[in-house]
Formats: sequence, C-alpha cells, structure tokens
Amino acid sequence: MQRRQGRVNAGLLLLLYQISQVGLQNIPSVTLGVLALNIFLFLDPVRPLSEVCISLHEGFYRKNWQRLLLSPVHHADDWHLYYNMISMLWKGMMLEKKLKSIWFAYIIAVFSVLIGVVYMVLEFMLVEILDDPSYEMNCAVGFSGVLFALKVLNNHYNPGRVSSVLGLQIPSKYACWVELVAIHLISPG
Repeated sequence: MQRRQGRVNAGLLLLLYQISQVGLQNIPSVTLGVLALNIFLFLDPVRPLSEVCISLHEGFYRKNWQRLLLSPVHHADDWHLYYNMISMLWKGMMLEKKLKSIWFAYIIAVFSVLIGVVYMVLEFMLVEILDDPSYEMNCAVGFSGVLFALKVLNNHYNPGRVSSVLGLQIPSKYACWVELVAIHLISPG
C-alpha cells in the first residue's frame, strides 16, 4: 500500500483542473478546506500509508486510535484522490449550502471518525462470522466512507432525484449503493 514516487500524477492534475473550472470562489469554505487538506496530505503525507491505514488489528487491538483521524485523509494513489475529491466537491457544494458551514464541518468530522469505527466493527464481524482472523489485518485509507455517508444525507435532503452512475440513470436513493459497488469494482481495497 505504498504510493509510487517519481511519476506524473495525472489524477491530481485532472482534479486541480476540475477545481479551477468550478472556480475557488464558487466552492464553499469547508468543502474547499477538505479538498485542500486531502490534496496537501497526498503531496506530503504524515506517514506512509501502511502507518495511517485503519484496521481492526492496528486501530483496536494495538490501540492506535490516531489512525481513525489519519486514514480518511490519506489516499492510495492519485486516482483514488481524484475520484474521492471530485465526489466531495459536488456533494460539498450541494450540502454545505443547505446545512451551512459550521454544521457541515461538524458532520464531516463526525463521519470521518465514525466510518473508521464502523469499518473496524465490520472487520470484527467478518472475523467472528467467517472464523477467519485474516480480516482483522485488512487496512483501508481514503474518504470513500465519508462520501458514502454524505451521499445518503444528500439523498435525504434532495428526494426524488435521478443520478447518473457510470452512465446509468438510477433513482438517487439507490445510486449510493450502486456507486459503492462501482467504486469497489473500479478500485478494490
């Protein structure tokens, strides 16, 4: 899970281009802050990915709780960053205007920690149900869980909409589930 060095980050360049097309002045402050933090930590990570990813073994058994804070804002590669931050850009622009910045920042902070907790609970359930201790070692990074939660919240505040997922028109209340499966197929892990 180590990022490759010394190559052109096409995903990062495309992300910066997309942000410039929207215009910094059109991006609400918390959304812009989340984008900036994730880009900054992609370019200058706090630690290697293997030391920030969240797993049942590292987070719970070894009591390395800082991973709950670090894992959501680190990404495996530039395309992982691109897909997550483009999703954050659009969801943030819709939700932050509706919820206002302080409440939106609170939701992002809570979701960021809770997603890691939910991930560890799911790993624990897999270990117990399948009687396979290898699941406690699966380690994850990225903002996808937070984005999934924001998608559900967005669907709550904007019912009856239709979303396009991989070119398919799907009712928004189901789109978050289709998006979750698509993300897993496109970028497993």
